[in-house]
Amino acid sequence: MKIRETPIQDLLILEPKIFKDPRGYFFEIYNQKTFSPLGLDLQYVQDNESFSNYGTLRGLHFQKGAYAQAKLVRAVQGEIWDVAVDLRATSPTFGKSFGTRLSSENKNQFFIPRGFAHGFVVLSESALVCYKCDNFYSPENEGGIHFADPDLAVDWIIKPEEIVVSDKDRENPSFRSIREQL
Repeated sequence: MKIRETPIQDLLILEPKIFKDPRGYFFEIYNQKTFSPLGLDLQYVQDNESFSNYGTLRGLHFQKGAYAQAKLVRAVQGEIWDVAVDLRATSPTFGKSFGTRLSSENKNQFFIPRGFAHGFVVLSESALVCYKCDNFYSPENEGGIHFADPDLAVDWIIKPEEIVVSDKDRENPSFRSIREQL
């Protein structure tokens, strides 16, 4: 497995070694022996899956305090633009975002540690996204930031008029209004 660092500390792109032959392909999604020496030896307790159509934007979501989650995200089918925003108040990249393309073609995974908001937009006709979490979802400790927050200026790759978002995500607060609570 090849590990690519990003401009934001601890945010990683994982490129699996893919074994192909005339029958198809094989690769490891997760192997504790591989991840442990990288400091990614987490106990994953929840796997999530979502199916979405083109332009669907899910995010920016996070879990607060002791309920924060590290995530290992991948696109099983289709293609997404996956984004993480650093919410670690003491980080030199606090409030900065990083995005990467995840697809069924490149088979990359995005490791997002605790202390980040996460979201993605579907770039293909549809996408099936799976992610492992190291902490259970807690509705009472869920937080969100508006996907089009001007202070974050996240580039979602597609035209704003093509974005489809839930009412809940459309009503998320601004980064500025919650940053003191982080």
